[in-house]
Amino acid sequence: MDLFSRSWTALRAAVAELGDEDFVRPSGCAGWLVRDLVCHLVIDAQDVLITLVTPVDEEPTRDAVTYWAVSRTPPTGEDPLDALIVRLAAAYREPGLLKFHLDDVGSAAGRAADLVDRGLRVGTQDQVLTAGDYLDAYVLEWTMHHLDLIAHLPDAAEPPAEGLARTRAMVEKIAGIAFPASFSDRDALLIGTGRRAATAAERAELGASAAELPLFLG
Repeated sequence: MDLFSRSWTALRAAVAELGDEDFVRPSGCAGWLVRDLVCHLVIDAQDVLITLVTPVDEEPTRDAVTYWAVSRTPPTGEDPLDALIVRLAAAYREPGLLKFHLDDVGSAAGRAADLVDRGLRVGTQDQVLTAGDYLDAYVLEWTMHHLDLIAHLPDAAEPPAEGLARTRAMVEKIAGIAFPASFSDRDALLIGTGRRAATAAERAELGASAAELPLFLG
């Protein structure tokens, strides 16, 4: 099982373990409840399925790192798709239905990822990537959203250690910095993507690199 599959399986398992009451807790995504995040994961799974069956003839224009759009300002919540996800998540009413939909579509996305030729060139968001780079980019997506899912659920299982390490390396490449070795992978990712503010001591360790953070990836 490759890292995409391990990360995606772990994230779906974490959702499956949620109690109904957990769906109305805040997530690590500002302005989103856990149910909104899980609904977003359904959309993500659909995107994976669509992309993996959309081969193109053009040469790749992006790789797993350059796939990401980088902003220095946090999302405002005014994006139409973000607003749609909140409304759609509320429409499920019963958390079990949302769990079922994620398991159904998510399992299919996982099978598609297992079967695809990683050298296949695919198109998404007006970009061209190899399927391998596309799936590697999604290791970052799954890992960060796993951290978002458990942000206020201290007893929930964390993302795979390999996924955290790979995502840290990707964020360092995107930012053009190296986090201090004293930072755990989780802390590096939360600070680097603006999910929590660095303490004064952490900013001192970051030094000049602190000016490059946080990054907001989309």
